[in-house]
Amino acid sequence: MNAALGRAAELDREDPLSVFRERFHLPLGPAGEEARYFCGNSLGLQPRSVPDLLNRELDDWARLAVDAHFHGTTPWYSYHEVFRETMAALVGAEPGEVVIMNSLTANLHLMLTSFYRPRGQRRKILIENAAFPSDTYAVKSHLRLHGLDLHEDLVVAAPRTGETCLRTADLEELLAERGSEIALVLLPGVQYYTGELFDMARITAAAREQGCAVGFDLAHAAGNVALQLHEWGVDFAVWCTYKYLNAGPGSVAGCFVHNRHEARNDLPRLAGWWGNDPASRFKMHLIPDFVPARGADGWQLSNPPILAMAPLRASLDLFREAGGMEPLRRKSILLTGFFEEQVNALNRPDIKILTPVDPSRRGAQLSIRIRDNSEEVFRSLLEQGFVVDYRRPDVIRAAPVPLYNRFRDVLDLCNCLRDCVGNDR
Repeated sequence: MNAALGRAAELDREDPLSVFRERFHLPLGPAGEEARYFCGNSLGLQPRSVPDLLNRELDDWARLAVDAHFHGTTPWYSYHEVFRETMAALVGAEPGEVVIMNSLTANLHLMLTSFYRPRGQRRKILIENAAFPSDTYAVKSHLRLHGLDLHEDLVVAAPRTGETCLRTADLEELLAERGSEIALVLLPGVQYYTGELFDMARITAAAREQGCAVGFDLAHAAGNVALQLHEWGVDFAVWCTYKYLNAGPGSVAGCFVHNRHEARNDLPRLAGWWGNDPASRFKMHLIPDFVPARGADGWQLSNPPILAMAPLRASLDLFREAGGMEPLRRKSILLTGFFEEQVNALNRPDIKILTPVDPSRRGAQLSIRIRDNSEEVFRSLLEQGFVVDYRRPDVIRAAPVPLYNRFRDVLDLCNCLRDCVGNDR
């Protein structure tokens, strides 16, 4: 244990990103001490600069009222545009391919309307067997809207017997065999339960080779792992901003549409006035027909919710200051690797990591299966100031986030986990 403590201390001393921890509010534990927070996979911590940015918009509202749309500190009319470059850089996109709007599932419905186009024998949607429920509900609702059969027209990819994660080769084989039937592939970037990072480049290439549209739910990937959506040729992607992107509960979501689609007139869309060409947006009844704005902006529905967007600016400023995803990912690989080492050092047959061992196949999260009394172990961790989450029947998820978690936090969590499961084997 002393060796591990010394190593954790050394890694923390050498960490060039350690200064960012102080830029976040950390909750207090039951005894009034600073909690060890490992729940960024559910809700990221609040950046300390949020109140200033939020108050700036409140002040403009009080001072200027409607005139703040064009004369505010950051004019509200074009407020969504301030995210183009920073968010595009985080997901590997061109600036015009990204827009901040709505919620994740609302954006998914918009994308399904445009990119799920069943015709003839090509009418199926491919998802994974453990897809996040909201994605499953959305997909099934679109199958129903098209009058299709949920059993016949939903292709569900599952891991091999005895395994918990999908293999990329198996997905490629499935697409090679059944790709001509599949209209759309919809998969996560990082699987919410196991923490598996999907090989989006290979999956996209295999899907597009078969003529399938391909989209990703990046709820657990955006701000967590390096992405190259434009280079990979992904058709669309959607994500929330309240997890690794630290924008607050229920914050405004993100959407990517590859720029090869921006001039397509054959794509149907659910239109709204904020998606209209800005040059004619306020001509209203003079030009009654919808003329979409270029790029992802053309899928917007309503004017942006400024007070909900301000916290995202605070977080993205920190990502930019930290140097973007490359240095964050480097630390994340070290931090999660140290976490894995310390869990394995417990040498407990009743504790198993479900997340892939290969760092290239996972993000920050480790999903840990506790064979006996898992819920009691979870509650004991909470009582001792470790904020993790629990997924029934027996999995504790913990995500060491590189912007605010330390190596010492990881070691303390593993030591507490050892004490919670007991020393007798």
